[in-house]
Amino acid sequence: MRRVVVTGLGVLAPNGLTVEEFWESTSRGVSGIAGITKFDASDYPSKIAGEVKGFDSSRYIGKKDAKRMDLFTQYAVYTALAAVRDAEYDILADDPERVGVIYGSGIGGTLTFEKQHANLLRKGPRGISPFFVPMQIIDMSAGMISIILGAKGPNYSTVSACASGAHAIGDAFKTIQRGDADVMITGGAEASVTPMSLGGFCAMKALSTRNGEPSKASRPFDAQRDGFILAEGAGTVVLESLEHAQKRGARIYAEIIGVGFTADAFHITAPAVGGEGAARAMKVALEDAGILPEDVDYINAHGTSTKPNDRTETAAIKAVFGPNADKIAISSTKSMTGHTLGAAGAIELIVTVLAIKNQTVPPTINYEYPDPECDLNYTPNQARKMDIHVALTNSFGFGGHNAVIAVKKYEDEQAAITPETLKISS
Repeated sequence: MRRVVVTGLGVLAPNGLTVEEFWESTSRGVSGIAGITKFDASDYPSKIAGEVKGFDSSRYIGKKDAKRMDLFTQYAVYTALAAVRDAEYDILADDPERVGVIYGSGIGGTLTFEKQHANLLRKGPRGISPFFVPMQIIDMSAGMISIILGAKGPNYSTVSACASGAHAIGDAFKTIQRGDADVMITGGAEASVTPMSLGGFCAMKALSTRNGEPSKASRPFDAQRDGFILAEGAGTVVLESLEHAQKRGARIYAEIIGVGFTADAFHITAPAVGGEGAARAMKVALEDAGILPEDVDYINAHGTSTKPNDRTETAAIKAVFGPNADKIAISSTKSMTGHTLGAAGAIELIVTVLAIKNQTVPPTINYEYPDPECDLNYTPNQARKMDIHVALTNSFGFGGHNAVIAVKKYEDEQAAITPETLKISS
């Protein structure tokens, strides 16, 4: 089993258009939630969202290519280009057949579907664009990244609702680990702030209606939480085998050491009672990484700001970590970004990597009223400097899909990952 490291990052989020801007905002507790500007949301119960503002695809992608991509694919391509640039990696000068792309999205080209359906109603079948199908299908994110960058290795997309990005990264990790590629470009993207998406989540009564206080609406684990905030964005990471990264002298951010994938087998939207499926995913990730529960310093929680999720995720963490649960630093950065659906797992993996790099736990903002059922250390309102050696990032999706990624501080002198080389908490 080969060791796998993170060498490049690219992100687009409601509170930052670059990795540097995103981390600065996230570590300072700056929210990207505001009133919706992409369309008239005055008739919707929820009128707020986490929009990506200031993104101009023509600055990064040729106009001809951009016109043939849904916005979620543009986000994916932009962050992939940024991540590869950050990694200082030239695919074509290496071996393109050993470079793959696995990319996730929860709902893909919904904006394209809505626009083309409007054309159908207005103009009939002749009004539908010949690019409709390739623009709206989810796998086009992976396809366009490979076309533009020239990556010829394993290539596909993952779809598991809000766990899509995490599943993509987990699959990419395993692809390198078993030797099927040396480098993987992976992550998740979503451009979900659209009339139908907003309307659908409103119909489910899943969204916050705290419209008068947008920046305070996403409040994971807080007793007054009333739903999640629809958001959009993308996150891409470059993963490499340690040998490949060392051979080319790459900067290494952190090391991926394990993943855990499980299913609730319970309900189409509600989490399993007591967070049973989520707990198993964390246990599997720990076992895959070869570490103990007491080795974990930080958990980037799924933490959606809904009543059921936050309650059951808290229960799941307690089930896995027992008496050590309240010693672990936890935070939900969805309090600042909102819920980016299929991009969330990727964006939050980037948060976790940066938390390890900067030895700083970002806060859960808007935590004001403790909930007796959510009684762990959620790093309320202020970032915390601390030693972070091992971290988990949790992602859970509608349909009962659970994905957990274990990340470790990279240590160059470490020959192998064993319990003896890890910090064991007292």
